[in-house]
Amino acid sequence: MLFLVVSAGACKKDAVGAYPEPDPTSSIVPFYKLQRVENMNAQTDDDNPTVTKLEILFSLKFKKEQPLSFAKTNRWDISFSGLYNSFLGANNKNDPTNSGYNGPGVGGVLIVARAFDNVVDIPADSEFKTGTKIIGTDDAGAFGEGIGWYLYDYGGTLVSDGRDDKMHVAYALGNPLGLQDGTVIPARTIIIRTAAGDYAKLKMISCYKDAYTADTWFRDTPHMFFTFEYVIVPKGSTKFEIK
Repeated sequence: MLFLVVSAGACKKDAVGAYPEPDPTSSIVPFYKLQRVENMNAQTDDDNPTVTKLEILFSLKFKKEQPLSFAKTNRWDISFSGLYNSFLGANNKNDPTNSGYNGPGVGGVLIVARAFDNVVDIPADSEFKTGTKIIGTDDAGAFGEGIGWYLYDYGGTLVSDGRDDKMHVAYALGNPLGLQDGTVIPARTIIIRTAAGDYAKLKMISCYKDAYTADTWFRDTPHMFFTFEYVIVPKGSTKFEIK
């Protein structure tokens, strides 16, 4: 775990959501430029999968994981929590279920059944959800909770032939996914209003280490190592663009 030491003068002691001392190694991600994050590691315990793991806070703006001491700042935009840290949320100051509650964050998150490149229009702010553990397992697989960013193939029979090494595989839906019965699950794209009020679209590619396509995902492939791509556009934008 990372710890942040801040001098008494770095910020007001009682300032809600005040920034900790800036990290001199941080650089800000430019708008309109495609970004890729590979193998962001979460704690994994297959013997005790339901035991609560530490939430992961990630900044799209700084393209880095942030310490939990930053929870009530706007230095992070998306959270990874819940089962296997596989459920995503945003940074929002008004939602009491959110780690950013009572901080400065104005974030929200939603998911659409469209491919990343085809997501152009930014939804109305009223469509974003502000809680934690909002987007995870897809209804097309086991233990689904709505439209999700991954399909969980518990028995290995939805996507594969049921052999042992294809059981308990989590299939990211950043790209369309074909099932054994001929059904094709459309690609999913996550749309985020960041803590600062900018907008991002995000494509979840994999939760397996150095494995980025469905044919390389097996029960024993090292996990959870999140790989995703995203682009940020400024507050007030109505369209996503990559320049």
